[in-house]
Amino acid sequence: GEYVLIAEDGSASLENYSIQYATGRFWANNHVHVVRGKEVINTRYLYHYLCIVNFVPFLSGGGRAKLTKGKLVDIPLPIPCPDNPEKSLAIQAEIVRILDAFTAMTAELTAELNMRKKQYNYYRDQLLSFEDGEVELKRLGDIVRIKNGKDHKTLGDGEYPVYGSGGIMRYADTYAYNKPSVLIPRKGSLGNLFFVDVPFWNVDTIFYTQIDEVQICPKFLYYFLTTVGLGEMNQAGGVPSQTQSVLNELKIPVPPLAEQARIVAILDKFDALTNSLTEGLPREIELRQKQYEYYRDVLLSFPKPEEAEA
Repeated sequence: GEYVLIAEDGSASLENYSIQYATGRFWANNHVHVVRGKEVINTRYLYHYLCIVNFVPFLSGGGRAKLTKGKLVDIPLPIPCPDNPEKSLAIQAEIVRILDAFTAMTAELTAELNMRKKQYNYYRDQLLSFEDGEVELKRLGDIVRIKNGKDHKTLGDGEYPVYGSGGIMRYADTYAYNKPSVLIPRKGSLGNLFFVDVPFWNVDTIFYTQIDEVQICPKFLYYFLTTVGLGEMNQAGGVPSQTQSVLNELKIPVPPLAEQARIVAILDKFDALTNSLTEGLPREIELRQKQYEYYRDVLLSFPKPEEAEA
């Protein structure tokens, strides 16, 4: 059937409560409420409205907040033209049509982005695959120096990013290194590589690299390292970890610098289309999502009864 699924407990966010729309055949476990509209309300309209409801006042419990059925049924819902069911359902259907159009745009762009990512990965792997003897292979340790991060707790706040294995942790008032570098996690999310070409600080959960740019272009090194599966090279049994000695032995293809620059230019264009937050599809998806949220909030904001009478 057609249902709205509302978390009973375990929502990832209480402020942005877990609401899902399900159609066709599915299974729901006992941690979710399965809801659909009666004759006076369109189920898809119900879904769009519940996405903007503040559920926090209706939750009970401490660490694992719970939405009981008793509280769920008390949540007020706006029904346009309640005295004219036919007109009401027509209004709800038109609201749904408009909001679903924005949702469809976002879905199409997201599907396009996924295809672009596959295309990017394909061309990246093609461009960075070389036949035996085609280019010189060098140990990573022969073209870079892998360096440990530093303690950042004594730093003040400023403009320089401080990187950990999960990304930027904060911004500090000084930096540890100011040349292009590839950051390679030492612990935690081993596959989270970062290319940094601004002054930065990095903590002890991630290595930085001092790159010999006479031999290799830093961005070329970054792109190649994204293909070698560093996330799967765990050197410990518990918390994933990586060692300098293993990294130093990685074999890196080193074509002429001009060829490296050509490959980087191609991959930079693909990367901008698939990953850039200021251009390309990710930016377009973000704008469409904001557009949807704006019109959803406008279309689902109704005057209170006393305001309507006034």
